[in-house]
Amino acid sequence: MHGEEDLVTRLTAMEAKLEAFIQQGLAERIARLEDALTLVTDIERYQQLQLYLKTGKLLEADEETVRVILQEAGTSNREDLTPDAVRRFPCSVLRVIDRLWVTYTGGRFGFSVQLNIYQRVGGTLESAIAQDTQRLQQLGEQVGWRAEGEWKTLDQARHDLSDPVGCYPVIWWDSPYGTKMVNYFLARLFTCELFP
Repeated sequence: MHGEEDLVTRLTAMEAKLEAFIQQGLAERIARLEDALTLVTDIERYQQLQLYLKTGKLLEADEETVRVILQEAGTSNREDLTPDAVRRFPCSVLRVIDRLWVTYTGGRFGFSVQLNIYQRVGGTLESAIAQDTQRLQQLGEQVGWRAEGEWKTLDQARHDLSDPVGCYPVIWWDSPYGTKMVNYFLARLFTCELFP
């Protein structure tokens, strides 16, 4: 009798785990479908970015990424985009932009690639929220945004496929809010679950 109860308990636990696994898979498929639908239903918004990436024009793709983000935020100037607006930025737009970058650069560039590198240097949602400059500097060193202890300027970016993995898009990261905006954006990538 006791063995039957133990078996029922184990079967119930296995059933719960299986159900959770199925639900997670469904949630991931739904998210991918929503991303695809966002691209399809708003093809004009992403078409130019896709074309630039497809033809290897990384500088133009980088500039177009900023334009798409600002358009979604309802402003034409990066200086008018506040950290609070970044906190509420639509995940679906970030996912589509990221997927385009990752797809057309063979996985070398994109927001999810940058987030992955940030995690590899010990960055977490908590460290982004806490404005951990040490983690940010380590990210910068890994993706080639820093050299000899100093941040590089945008005009030093070559926009070449042979550049360090994760360095693009980069123009977006240059904000009048400085590292505060970078950390807010990293936190948003975490909350949007932009993992590769």
